[in-house]
Amino acid sequence: MNFTRDRVRSIGWAFVLTVCFALTMALMVRVNAVKSQVRLAERQVVALKREKIFLETEFETRANQQQLRALNDIEFGYAAPTAGQYLAGERQLAAFGKPAAPDAPAPIRVASALAEDSAPFPAMVSPLTGRAMAAEARGAAEARGAAEARGAAEARGRVPVKPIDAAGLGKRLSQIQSREIARE
Repeated sequence: MNFTRDRVRSIGWAFVLTVCFALTMALMVRVNAVKSQVRLAERQVVALKREKIFLETEFETRANQQQLRALNDIEFGYAAPTAGQYLAGERQLAAFGKPAAPDAPAPIRVASALAEDSAPFPAMVSPLTGRAMAAEARGAAEARGAAEARGAAEARGRVPVKPIDAAGLGKRLSQIQSREIARE
């Protein structure tokens, strides 16, 4: 085989390129291995930071529990409920009740969530009067209740208080009346 100088040179360059390619591939594999080790180390660091935060929280919680227990033992003397402290039913609870004292304040009453006026459906309106049918029935009941309250107040010797007419008040507030003020 007769190798010429150009042929040897091209084979030499092919060999050099093959060696460079093999070294590049080996270097790339090594770099990827190091990158995966770095990612694994970062994951371990994140896991250790989470565990550290968890342990710090646990330590602070237990320290607070010990402080609260010490404070309870010294200051308050509270104890956990025992089985004998639980009630068997409503009758046993009612047995603990006592009548209200003469100077006791009136019980607190809470308004209900849904009032009759805020019904989910519109009120039925009478075609003759133009007023809601429920309002007419309620107005008659309120008039009867006011008359009974007035009679009871007069029987006790108290001055009756005139109830507020909601319909009349609503009409007065919904209208704008212009008044001319005379300046003298």
